[in-house]
Amino acid sequence: MKTSRTITMILGSGVFLTFLVSNAFAGCGDLTQFHGPFSMAQPLAMLAGVPSAKANARGLEGQSSASIVGMWRVQFTAQGNSAHNPAIPDGALVDFGYSQIHNDGTEMLNSGAHSPATQNFCMGVWGQTGFLTYEINHFALSYSDTTGALANYVNIREQFTLSPSGDSFTGTFTIDVYDTSKNHVDHVAGNITATRITVDSTVF
Repeated sequence: MKTSRTITMILGSGVFLTFLVSNAFAGCGDLTQFHGPFSMAQPLAMLAGVPSAKANARGLEGQSSASIVGMWRVQFTAQGNSAHNPAIPDGALVDFGYSQIHNDGTEMLNSGAHSPATQNFCMGVWGQTGFLTYEINHFALSYSDTTGALANYVNIREQFTLSPSGDSFTGTFTIDVYDTSKNHVDHVAGNITATRITVDSTVF
């Protein structure tokens, strides 16, 4: 039986929460091994601070309007997954990391909740759907941490609205997981939040 390790996270309020992360926790977007107790997400600004207005202005300098292109600190939190097995409480942290959105219509995510052994980088394409509204169709491959074999295909879809200042966006996501026989094996939904990273941003 695989052992589990306990990770302690400190919330901004000073409250300590612990949760278990299985060594078999699958790759980017794959939640088939996602079991509680769950960690409740912090507001994204508490994780690393919101970029300053000066930094935002410099990051958007030379652009006629706010742009989704750039590097983002992102956070995925669960919403409406009471029927999931096991049930995932609203506000539980599903994933976090750094996303780069490129002006050629492509996107890349470095997933902080997944081990490189099972794959923590995944890629997607994006398009604009309306004034300051966008969507991303994102694909990931998940591998077994014991055999290295391909375990699951993952499709992450995001719909979000960029702030008029261009320094943040909020929206929703769905994650659908398929096994190597193309069977649909998992579905999770929730909310996504992001803040822009600039040359003045810090890690925390």
